[in-house]
Amino acid sequence: MGTHPVNLALRFLLEIIALIAVGLWSYRLTNTSWKYVLVLFIPLLIALVWGLFNVPGDPSRSGAAPVVIPGMVRLIIELVIFSFASWALFQTGHNRWSIIFLAVVIGHYLFSLDRITWLTQH
Repeated sequence: MGTHPVNLALRFLLEIIALIAVGLWSYRLTNTSWKYVLVLFIPLLIALVWGLFNVPGDPSRSGAAPVVIPGMVRLIIELVIFSFASWALFQTGHNRWSIIFLAVVIGHYLFSLDRITWLTQH
């Protein structure tokens, strides 16, 4: 079920929301003009990590892996990014959205147990 189109669309939506949440948090880090740099740099860095570090043949992705990593490392990267996004929402005062986001992420991974199993074996 991890590669079902609906679950993949949900995952993509979660990734976009994570980048927005981190961007919002980045913007609120400082009241100086640096906030404009941070709001672009931090989400861009996360998107770069998300896109570069992959497991070859991951059935939920294109299969391409610019930087090859073990499946367990990929899973940890995803969980860290989603957890950070939830924390960022909480830190910016969006407590309810933080909990909802985390609950949807957990639901997504529950529907992706086949992918999690695949990742832990590669």
